Amino acid sequence: MIEFKNVSKIYPNGVKGLDNINLKINQGEFVAIIGLSGAGKSTLIRTINRMIDITDGTLIVNEKNVSSLKGKDLRKFRRNIGMIFQSFNLVMRTTVIKNVLTSKVPDIFFMRALFGIFNKEEKLQALEALDKVGILEKAFIRADQLSGGQQQRVALARTLAQNPEIILADEPVAALDPITARKVMDDFRKINRDMKISILINIHHVELALNYADRIIGIREGKIVFDGKSDEVTEDILNYIYKGKVDDF
Repeated sequence: MIEFKNVSKIYPNGVKGLDNINLKINQGEFVAIIGLSGAGKSTLIRTINRMIDITDGTLIVNEKNVSSLKGKDLRKFRRNIGMIFQSFNLVMRTTVIKNVLTSKVPDIFFMRALFGIFNKEEKLQALEALDKVGILEKAFIRADQLSGGQQQRVALARTLAQNPEIILADEPVAALDPITARKVMDDFRKINRDMKISILINIHHVELALNYADRIIGIREGKIVFDGKSDEVTEDILNYIYKGKVDDF
């Protein structure tokens, strides 16, 4: 479970990224976070794995006070939280399976990691992760030979290989064409339903958010202004979240 209690984030330049957030997300939910650029969507997601530190309040994730974690405890905590970025973050000049296997590096001895030595079980887990996102046949080709959508699915497989309880996705389909974006969103939904992994996705495309997520959180100027089921979102609500600019999305 993820719980924000009166959480705020103020950046060094004085900008308020989050303003007194109170929010509870149960294990297994599929949540889309929507709002204008700069509204606080990425800040909200990145506080969960402590890529960004909160300024005030309390953030509890899986019964741990995130702000109190340090060193080894913080690294162990982050192993349970997968992160997907818009930019894929793959090593393009190596094979797909080797990219997925990088998720195992924090768990193995230094010399094995240094020379890229993985055992049979680790390789099988990587292949299973690729199978779950439908690109098993691409395992032994280079990442730079894949389409953008396939590269994002490799990034998703890499995250699955670390066996997370939560997946955070920061604009994962922003760089993809509409058809490919839907295929990637299909993967997220399947993973959520089949594996009961919590999915929190910061997404620019309102239509995709409403079609795929079970719960929508609308953020405006660092504040949550809507929190409800996707089928409860009306045009008036969207206009308020987006300050009347919803037609642009």
